[in-house]
Amino acid sequence: MRLDAHQHFWRYRPAEYPWIGAGMERLARDHLPADLEPLAAAAGITGTVAVQARQSLAETEWLLDLAETSALVRGVVGWVDLRSATVADDLARLARRPALVGVRHVVQDEPDPRFLLGAAFVRGIGQLAAHGLAYDLLLYPHQLPAAEELVAHFPGQRFVLDHLGKPAVKRGEVAPWRDDIGRLARHPHCWCKLSGLVTEAAWHGWSRAQFTPYLEVALEAFSPARLLFGSDWPVCTLAAPYADVVGIVEDFVARLAAREREAIMGGNCAAFYRLPEADTPTEHR
Repeated sequence: MRLDAHQHFWRYRPAEYPWIGAGMERLARDHLPADLEPLAAAAGITGTVAVQARQSLAETEWLLDLAETSALVRGVVGWVDLRSATVADDLARLARRPALVGVRHVVQDEPDPRFLLGAAFVRGIGQLAAHGLAYDLLLYPHQLPAAEELVAHFPGQRFVLDHLGKPAVKRGEVAPWRDDIGRLARHPHCWCKLSGLVTEAAWHGWSRAQFTPYLEVALEAFSPARLLFGSDWPVCTLAAPYADVVGIVEDFVARLAAREREAIMGGNCAAFYRLPEADTPTEHR
């Protein structure tokens, strides 16, 4: 079982995806399961987790619909307004659909570095465990201290850090990101995705050696038991094709024991998100 723990789908409409700007034109079209399926198959990937790209309940419902018709999509990390007065009802309704495995908010776009610790947001996080849902942390390095406080506050909640916290690969900066990652990793209920690094480097001039210091930090901090491979497709295609993104992680983990490699390339994703072990669409599980 080889799983991609992080990819996206969308039907492109400029007004709905304002973050797709100049220089990102290759993303400005529909990206659907039929587009990813041949790429995943060529890389030996048998299933994926589709992650929200728009903060909309309608998008979450649409991703869940895709999961019910695509054998590739094993789970969905959707968006719910965790600060809303209707969050309890929204979660109860969406959690009835078995493909929903987690929730994410685009915290990296929030100007307050302590957004994660806002009272309303914390109340919303507190409702996820009752529905068996994980929470994906999407943030920049300066937001890691707040993330660590949040994770410490909820020892019974599963968290996963997306894209290693988006370190400054292009500038080659490792500290203080490394220390903050270490503090976050001390919490055993927080895991980490080996994803999103190619777009943090120079899109048209990166080398695999640039990623090694960041992958080494993640491996030491989280151990092979709490690392998940993710492609960040199609966003990754701004800097690298799907096969290259898979290859970067495969090459890095090649020195590990077979069971550790298998865990990072799929087993940990299945365990963290509690994915059904099946090769059929969700509605047939």
